[in-house]
Amino acid sequence: MAKILILYISATGNTEMMAEAIAGYLEYKNHEVVIKTFDFDPIDVEELLDYDLVLIGTHSNDDGEIPFEAEDFYDELDEVNLKDRLFGVFGSGDTAYDEFCLSVDLMGDKLEHIGAKLVPIRLKVDLTPANEDMERCDAFAETAVQMV
Repeated sequence: MAKILILYISATGNTEMMAEAIAGYLEYKNHEVVIKTFDFDPIDVEELLDYDLVLIGTHSNDDGEIPFEAEDFYDELDEVNLKDRLFGVFGSGDTAYDEFCLSVDLMGDKLEHIGAKLVPIRLKVDLTPANEDMERCDAFAETAVQMV
């Protein structure tokens, strides 16, 4: 049984739906899951070391940048040694914008840059997750725990 942190920010509820689906799958598989949001929960980057797997979800606005609520966390990732720690990234966006889910890629790129090990799938969903997207959330979660 793995100890897993799901950390996310959601503006419209779409990334939240993804986080809940991923958490539900992992809990069904008997893993210990802690869910935190950038909006309401204090996040200390040092606490990432307490988990076997950390899954980070972000939404992307029109410019695709890291959401304001997650900027400090993003910057503080450089301050802790996460080399070879396992992470996954996911999120929602809108393909109508020039940069689809750029914040997911920025978070994943940052984690790779500091030496973290990433789940090879960067799960991205266009707007509200459909049934097939929820199935992709399950597959993402399964791939992630297989790597623990």
